[in-house]
Parts: sequence; structure tokens; C-alpha cells
Amino acid sequence: MKALLAEFLNYLSVERGLAKNTLMAYERDLLAYGKFLKGHCGVEPEAVKREHVTDYMLSQKNADMESTSICRSLAAIRMFHRFLVRENFAKEDPTDLVDTPRTWKRIPAVLNQAEIDAMIKAAQGRGWQAERDRAILELFYASGLRVSELVGLKVESVNLNMGFVRCIGKGSKERLIPVGGKAKEAVEKYCAGGRKKISTGRDTDILFLSRLGKGMSRQSAWKIIKHYARKAGIKKTIKPHTLRHTFATHLLEHGADLRSVQEMLGHADIATTQIYTHVDRERLRAVHKEFHPRG
Repeated sequence: MKALLAEFLNYLSVERGLAKNTLMAYERDLLAYGKFLKGHCGVEPEAVKREHVTDYMLSQKNADMESTSICRSLAAIRMFHRFLVRENFAKEDPTDLVDTPRTWKRIPAVLNQAEIDAMIKAAQGRGWQAERDRAILELFYASGLRVSELVGLKVESVNLNMGFVRCIGKGSKERLIPVGGKAKEAVEKYCAGGRKKISTGRDTDILFLSRLGKGMSRQSAWKIIKHYARKAGIKKTIKPHTLRHTFATHLLEHGADLRSVQEMLGHADIATTQIYTHVDRERLRAVHKEFHPRG
């Protein structure tokens, strides 16, 4: 399994050009799959039958795994077996007739304007760390970047004079995202003060740095967001993409068209962006219920 998986990941990286985080997700899903095949079925990947795949999916369901996670895992397994057939490692694809589990679109949790303002206000303070954290929150909310995109930003990717961020997203696709005055002001202050201080004597072009003068991890950025959410008294569950979801929802609430939001988010399919129209409808229902005399 390990040798075949290495071949597959190399194919995804070299020929498909998939991002590092995507490759890690495929590897994680397929290692779990390989462990199941060896421990419960006693078969090698090239000898897998349809019933082995369905047994694995059933084991995931019995482990209370969410249907979306099972679907993601099955997508990795499908691509892996198709690769094995194409490269003549296996004679047939056992996933051909396997049905995809039914999934439900979940409306993402978002913050309202008062909560966003409270979070950013909570990051006020002196010192390089406060400057950096405020710049992170402002730019995150202003651009709707993914967490991995945010921590991977380079100084040259943020054009403060023109007011946009150049981002390399999934599939190595480049997109330009406008940023407003508040975010520009916060990033300028951080670059001139805090970043300049901690990057002295270090050769790095990453925008947001840790106290060691190195690029931050996704986990560190997420912890910062959660920290200021708690500090602002926000009780909602905060996830890595909460500010990204909030960015998209607020744009649509204020009249932005779906295609523009799709482009800024870097979604390949507009159907992915349409989930935010459901968020807006749910908000309208809540407002109607609360304020209409017969709500």
C-alpha cells in the first residue's frame, strides 16, 4: 500500500498540481483506508473488490463519521483506484458501482457585524503582537482568504498602494482580492512596526511572522482568531473558516453579486458559493420571525 500510495501522491503533485494541504488530506484518508484493508479484509489495494469498499464506508458510518467526511474519503479512494487501473497496477476499479452517501448542505456559522467589530476591537493594544493580530483579523475579514492562504502570504503579495491582495489558492490558481482602508491601515502599521522589529536580521518574505521571526502555522492563526473571539465575549463556535464565511455572507447581504463573491473566494464552482445565499435567507427568516407582528 505504501509504495502504491507514494506513486499516487507523486502523480497528484507532479501531473495534477494539487496543493500540499490537499495532498496531505489524500494521504491521511488513504492511509486509514489501507489500514482497514490490511486489518479487516486482508487484501492488497490491487485486489480490492466492491464489497471491501462498502465495508469500509460502513465502518466509517458506524464510527459516527459525518457523511461529508465519508464522501471526501470515498473521493480519494475512487481517484486512487482509477489511478491503479490506468497505470496497470490493477485490472478493475472496485469503486465503479459504489454509491456516494447522501449529503446535506450545512449552513456555515457566521458572525454579525457587531461581533466582528468586537473581535477587532479586542485586538487593540501596544506591541508588535497586538499590531500583527489586528492586521490578521482585519485582512482576514477584508479578503475572505483561506487560513492556509493567509499564513502563506508574502509581503510582495499585498499591494497596499493599489489596495489588493494577490493570492495563490487551490490548484495553484491566482486571484486578486480588493481590500479596504481599515485592513490597509492595519497591515501598514504592522509592517512598519511589529514586523520590521521581529524580522530584523532574518531573511524571510512571509507577511505574518511568529515571535521567532518565522512564518506562522495555520493552527497558530486559528488560535489567534479563537482567542479574540473569546475576549470579545462571542459564544458561537469559531472554526478556521468562520471569518471567510462571514466575509462572503456580509458581501451578499450588502448587495454583492454571486459571481464576484465566487471570484474573490476562489471557488471553481458557483454552486459552492451559493451556500451563502442560504445563509442570507436564514437571516431574513430570523428577522421576520422576531419583528413581524404575526411572526
